[in-house]
Amino acid sequence: MVIGGVVMVIRGRGLAEAPLPPGAAFQNGGRQAPTAPGGLPLPAAPWCERPALRALPPRKGKEGMADLVAAAEEGAKDGEQPRGDAEEGGSPGTARPGGGEQQEGGGAKRKAEEQGGEPPKKSSEPGHGQAVAAHYNELQEVGLEKRSQSRIFYLRNFNNWTKSVLIGEFIDRVRRKKSDITVLDLGCGKGGDLLKWKKGRIKKIVCTDIADISVQQCKQRYEDMKARCRYNERIFDAEFIQADSTKDLLSSKYNDPDMRFDICSCQFVYHYSFETYEQADMMLKNACGNLSPGGYFIGTTPNSFELVKRLEASETNSFGNDVYSVKFEKKGEYPLFGCKYDFHLEEVVDVPEFLVYFPLLEEMAKKHGMKLVYKMTFREFYEEKVKNEEHKMLLRRMQALEPYSTSDDSRLASDKPDDYEHAKEFIKDGKAKLPLGTLSKSEWEATSIYLVFAFEKQL
Repeated sequence: MVIGGVVMVIRGRGLAEAPLPPGAAFQNGGRQAPTAPGGLPLPAAPWCERPALRALPPRKGKEGMADLVAAAEEGAKDGEQPRGDAEEGGSPGTARPGGGEQQEGGGAKRKAEEQGGEPPKKSSEPGHGQAVAAHYNELQEVGLEKRSQSRIFYLRNFNNWTKSVLIGEFIDRVRRKKSDITVLDLGCGKGGDLLKWKKGRIKKIVCTDIADISVQQCKQRYEDMKARCRYNERIFDAEFIQADSTKDLLSSKYNDPDMRFDICSCQFVYHYSFETYEQADMMLKNACGNLSPGGYFIGTTPNSFELVKRLEASETNSFGNDVYSVKFEKKGEYPLFGCKYDFHLEEVVDVPEFLVYFPLLEEMAKKHGMKLVYKMTFREFYEEKVKNEEHKMLLRRMQALEPYSTSDDSRLASDKPDDYEHAKEFIKDGKAKLPLGTLSKSEWEATSIYLVFAFEKQL
């Protein structure tokens, strides 16, 4: 396996002074060294950058993608699943056999119309939202000591670092234009990002999630944070809403329906909306509809191209390792909406998700006045942002990389020898000083399926 990336050397209170591009190694003291055979301390996934021919609809020009969105809208009106093109030797737009997607019955629609209300939203699997809510409601809060013993302790910290840097970047962008910042946390969970917003000195936040217990815990975390504030220390105002953002119009639930946001943050959540066109579009409407001009919609989500590439490279309809696993119903057929897969992440996630075809998301976002600022894989984001000294030091403070040492008494997150082969290869010539900052191969394979994105509301 070819390993590439950035080597961070943990020494004293900080990290090495600069990152290096793939193909080079950074050792203590700032000297470059040739790449050791087999790699560097951040493993790279062995899959090529370009998608397989059968992996999702081919990329289209602006007009072609706009036509695809229009077709999706028409299909949604007719109660059909929007389909992509079956070009490039595959059949990505074909609905999965036995797709079993049940629609709301005509009787329910007629009853709603007779009562003067809105007909129920069509959903390909009515119970999926409830299943997601139930899953996250059942996750138990654990203390810091137990989290530090987790197999994916460093993976979660690395993901958290990624979110911290992303959130911090766009708070800074907004603050160049105004001082009072209002935020929508779309899919807030238990409030894991509240401290990030506090450090960003925002004015107000609206936290919303489909899981009611998660929202309650988020609110309690906020109250605890407020209670710990020192005398005269100000903390942002907060509003908490339990709702299904793929089906409910959030603005009708705000204390002020005309509220405007400067940032909407949607972390590891948006992919749940791609069950149907209506749900994906409603999620976008909630994310972008109340954004101020110049505001940002930012987030993290699985990279559909990476997922399909790994699937196509597998001999079965699943792939993964001891940390994560992904299972599709079958290969070769990837509808634009409702392309479900089962995702399992050690100790944290075990729930169905849906592929998000990003070129389609980008085109759909234009309907809501949004323009893509950037889209990067986690690797690309890391290699770019770690050039900043503050971001590099944040890696250390957040323990986002695991200290690796060859000492016999050192404790590592993984007990699989090949999980650190890339680090061993790097230090075997004896030139690098220990410990090194890295992630196990298993953790890196899990976190490298994600990407970060940012859109801006046009004036």
